[in-house]
Amino acid sequence: MDNNLQDMDQILETSEEKIFSLLEEKKYFRCRDELLKFNEVDIAEILTDVMEEYDMQRAVILFRTLPKDISVEVFSNLDVDDQVEIINIITDPEIRYIIDELDFDDKIDVLEELPANLVDKILERTPKNERHQINTFLMYKDYSAGSLMTPDYINLRKNMTRQEALDHIRDVGMDSETIYTMYVLDSGRKLVGVCSLRSLVLADENTRISDIMREDVIYAHVDDDQEETSELFKKYGFIALPVVDNERRLVGIITFDDILDVIEEENTEDMERMGGVIDNDDKDYLDTPVLGHVKARLPWLFLLMCSYLITGGMIARFEDQLSAVIALVSYMPMLMGTGGNSGTQSSTVIITGMATGALEFSDLPKVIWKEFRIGIIIGICVSLMNYFRIVIFENNSSLVALTVCCSMTLIVVIAKMVGGVLPMIAKKLGIDPALIAGPLMASITDMVALGTYFTMARFFLHI
Repeated sequence: MDNNLQDMDQILETSEEKIFSLLEEKKYFRCRDELLKFNEVDIAEILTDVMEEYDMQRAVILFRTLPKDISVEVFSNLDVDDQVEIINIITDPEIRYIIDELDFDDKIDVLEELPANLVDKILERTPKNERHQINTFLMYKDYSAGSLMTPDYINLRKNMTRQEALDHIRDVGMDSETIYTMYVLDSGRKLVGVCSLRSLVLADENTRISDIMREDVIYAHVDDDQEETSELFKKYGFIALPVVDNERRLVGIITFDDILDVIEEENTEDMERMGGVIDNDDKDYLDTPVLGHVKARLPWLFLLMCSYLITGGMIARFEDQLSAVIALVSYMPMLMGTGGNSGTQSSTVIITGMATGALEFSDLPKVIWKEFRIGIIIGICVSLMNYFRIVIFENNSSLVALTVCCSMTLIVVIAKMVGGVLPMIAKKLGIDPALIAGPLMASITDMVALGTYFTMARFFLHI
């Protein structure tokens, strides 16, 4: 599998070089012939590279040379920002054709990014029923389940026979997002069950939908947060998820390809927050201006800098004791670093467990007990190693070694428990646990490390 991917990447790279060479010579139709050797996803990737290497104008010229049906598929695989730029350049008839041919959920994504005057212009030429539907979908809150769904699904009635259902699927299946799961509605369009294509195909000829449908339906509400919705996909392994309104009427479905984008966005956001970077407007690194990066990073650095003032104050307060036993100073970075790393390890594992649904807030006592035992074992192991290093190789007194090692054990235990507990409490309070797992965790464990170290120094060395 990996070899196949590498081969494909190599072929794509070679073709890109050839296309760039042909672009220099302005041989656009030969470029098109080269592009058509690939599928729509790869063509979209090549066009994106053309935009970066040359300019949008040349990419649009190439885009226009593509057959109409392929151009729509390529367009749907481009980033939204690139889609908007293309729409701002191409003609109104071309825009109308693309918008008309796009899947409904892709159409909504594009329209949400376009200027209001251009959206109005497009909607003027849209049939009344579809225009009403588009306006309804555009009203759903950003980052909600409603903003992700499509109305292109197959619905059945309970009293349909197997044959009637299959005939209905043949009639509407080509316009549906998926045919693998059908949704059973009553006369008021309330969701009463789901039926899989497998169950339908394997059923006897005169079997009714009511006999093979499942009534225990898992669904999302239109106002549910997209992250909560993605958890349902991960937990149950859905291909598609129904979305209902307050009356439990089915208004659309979310398919796994759309939720994959959400999972990627959420993972990126968590990584940024763990690194102390506040929301960055969903732009790529190179597309974000310098001031945008400054805005995203500076607030956290200011906050963390304030926390280090506390750490600095603790060191200043124990300055006399440190000067009395100067060897203590050299072990401070090791203790602080080990504490930070221990806390980060625990918080990362706990956040992952909460994300996969393996841990709930009710598991807090179990987490504390487990992290305590883990911390004891790890703390003793690293302390024993350091004791012999400090005494034998660095020729320090056994009391200094005992101070450092007892501190190390306590710091690791406390950091492990804090790293396990804080993300769970943060989630319970409605705070993103990723905010706790990064630099903030390091700041907290630094304070714990210094406080513990100085306490042990007083106890063992009487300073």
